[in-house]
Amino acid sequence: MQRIGLRFEDAAAEHRFVEIFVRGSLRWTQAAMLLGALTYAGYTFWDWVLYPEVVPTTLAIRGGTALFVLLPLTVLIAFARRWTEPILLLYCVIPGCVLPFVYLVLPSGFTFASAGMIIVILFVSTMLPLRVGSLLVFCVTTWLAFAFVEWIAPSLPSGLGFINHFLIGNAYLLSLYAVGAREYRARRLFETTEALRRETARAEASLQALQATQAHLVQAEKLASLGQLVAGVAHEVSTPIGLALTTSTTMQGDVQGLAQMVSGGQVRRSELVRGIGRLEQGLQLTWQSLHRASEMIHTFKQVAVDHANEQQEAFELQGWLGQTFDKLKPLLARRGLAIEVDVPPGIKLHSYPGALGQVMSILAFNAAEHGYPSGAGGVFTLTATQIDPGTVRIVCADRGTGIAPELRDRIFDPFFTTRRDSGSAGLGLHIAFNLVVSTLGGTIELIAQERGAGFAIEIPTQRAMMN
Repeated sequence: MQRIGLRFEDAAAEHRFVEIFVRGSLRWTQAAMLLGALTYAGYTFWDWVLYPEVVPTTLAIRGGTALFVLLPLTVLIAFARRWTEPILLLYCVIPGCVLPFVYLVLPSGFTFASAGMIIVILFVSTMLPLRVGSLLVFCVTTWLAFAFVEWIAPSLPSGLGFINHFLIGNAYLLSLYAVGAREYRARRLFETTEALRRETARAEASLQALQATQAHLVQAEKLASLGQLVAGVAHEVSTPIGLALTTSTTMQGDVQGLAQMVSGGQVRRSELVRGIGRLEQGLQLTWQSLHRASEMIHTFKQVAVDHANEQQEAFELQGWLGQTFDKLKPLLARRGLAIEVDVPPGIKLHSYPGALGQVMSILAFNAAEHGYPSGAGGVFTLTATQIDPGTVRIVCADRGTGIAPELRDRIFDPFFTTRRDSGSAGLGLHIAFNLVVSTLGGTIELIAQERGAGFAIEIPTQRAMMN
């Protein structure tokens, strides 16, 4: 059976196939079995048309088989799923073996026997989900029963036995071929479905792993972005703190010198005034340096809070953008990037300022890194307009090297970058895209311009609360 494709080597696969092929549609199978029982008993009507005198006997045979065998098996199959095939085989074999006995009591004898048997064979092979093995058992047992009843019957007309067996045997062969072809096609379809299921499961597992990796890298990129801010602030803060440290060291030396002069008892007024003046200058310079460092640390704290803010707030766009880029200007200035903001007053949003701030930060630093890779610096412009009462359009652009035409369709793809050799992960614009679409509920697209790269962002003025 395995060689001709009617059985699987894998026992588990064979069990799953039988479960689907034989037990997959039990309600339809029960409906067919009920129809078969009614039809089997209903042929008594033809007995009544031709030979009314034998109807009590044929009705007892046909009706009894239907009432006490076929109908109980129809009900039983719903409660004994694991025995579906044996139940179906009994349902087919018993009426097939009983039917020849009807012809013993009919005056016409076996004249129409082949027609009756062919109808039973046709019903079994087309209406019930039998496999080839079960159908073969049905064919052999019913044919032997038919031959036995024919042998004990009175003499038949010359040649009738040959014709009956020829027709019935031909029907058996055709039914075996039809059921075998049906089962073969079902097994090939099952193999294809199973292969597709395995590939789907493998693809889903790979996708989950990829999504987990992507989420990890996106988080890493967010932390790297914050780390970039930390590095920039650390560099900026180190200058005033270093100057304050140097000044304080110098003042310490001046204080020690004054102390020595006072302890020596020979203090000139001019030297004392000069020493106090140096201390005043040192204290002033130290205070200015520490104040500058304090302001920068405060700015860094505000930037970090803005990036982590996921709260929905009402804010006025012009003032908010000014504050946001005031915080970023010292860091962008180190890269030589100047900021130009052109936003009319009065545009009010009720959205997620933290997400919008992160998008602006990504686009600005992306312009500094990719638009002006030589480090010569340039200009990053930001303009905003309210195109209708419910939508705001923000355009961010630089005048740098721009984006090659063949790369424009891929810039928002995760992990796509042209500067992987310099440590870029290719997630900046992907994060910006997700923030605009998912968090801010808007759209972002690359716009055409003669020089540099430009991005148009459209977001609703009233963002619905996210779950």
